[in-house]
Amino acid sequence: MIRKLALLSSLPLLALLNGCKLVVLSPSGDIASQESHLLVVATCLMLIIIVPVILLTILFAWRYRASNLEAKYDPEWNHSTGLELIIWGGPLLIVIALGLVTWITTHTLDPYRPLDRISEQQPISENVRPITVEVVALDWKWLFIYPELGIATVNELAAPVNVPIRFKITASTVMNSFYVPALAGQIYAMPGMQTKLHAVINSPGEYEGFSANYSGAGFSNMRFKFLGMSQRDFDSWVRLNKSNKNELSRQAYLALEKPSIKEPVHYYGAVAPDLYDAVINRCVDTKDMCMNQMMAIDSKGGLGLGGIAAVASKPSPYASLFDGGALKKQVVVSQLCTAKESFLRE
Repeated sequence: MIRKLALLSSLPLLALLNGCKLVVLSPSGDIASQESHLLVVATCLMLIIIVPVILLTILFAWRYRASNLEAKYDPEWNHSTGLELIIWGGPLLIVIALGLVTWITTHTLDPYRPLDRISEQQPISENVRPITVEVVALDWKWLFIYPELGIATVNELAAPVNVPIRFKITASTVMNSFYVPALAGQIYAMPGMQTKLHAVINSPGEYEGFSANYSGAGFSNMRFKFLGMSQRDFDSWVRLNKSNKNELSRQAYLALEKPSIKEPVHYYGAVAPDLYDAVINRCVDTKDMCMNQMMAIDSKGGLGLGGIAAVASKPSPYASLFDGGALKKQVVVSQLCTAKESFLRE
């Protein structure tokens, strides 16, 4: 029995040992470091109230226990101005401090806000150009497109150290969440929409990235590697990708988009123009009308019910030649399309 109790008492120690490598509190990116600092500050502010309350609860329970006959008994006591100031003033000051810290960091750590520093000691110089990465959450894998470099990767992301990264994030079908704990906080990836994230990695290494939002059967394996590299190593990585003969055409993307689990890392040495925009606008297949084209039609007033009726049906020019009513109304199935991709369907 004693041995079992000893094993049970050691479980909290194992949890503490596991926390020694908790990446959220020891990240390698400046944004994640600021977020980690915010967590520590907020926790310490709250502990100013929580710790005394817990200690005083234990103290009062012990001091005023039934067996302690020496404790002062004062049934007529009902008010103390000093205690009221402490009970209400302390939490009020903590709430004000937390509100101030939260308000400041909500603006400085806004994921849509471009970076103004590389690290606490290093501001961004004027000649530093951010690298753009277009992120697409697929079922159940990650696609990363480098539009300025003309390459793409699946389940592997790389960036040079101390260079700002500008992420543009979307999803193919269901909502996911893009999260690299060592780099920055998580941000949602949603179909038909684009979210943004600005971040920087300050130390070379291999970091874990994954989806933080459940998205179906293959969610557990929807992970990728984020590689923080020196500029020389990153240039070599780019050259290696460019030498790959695979091309991420629209047809290749439609094949890649199909659900798969534990997709291996692979690379594309070329990418179809405007592929990411087509993914957002749900028109990678050229037979589909893009969302921005639909919205452009709506902004001009749309087709309207009258316009739809005029397109959908009209009297047959041959109806007068027959007595039957079958040709009194000719039904025409039509499809809206772009000028470049227009074609006739019966």
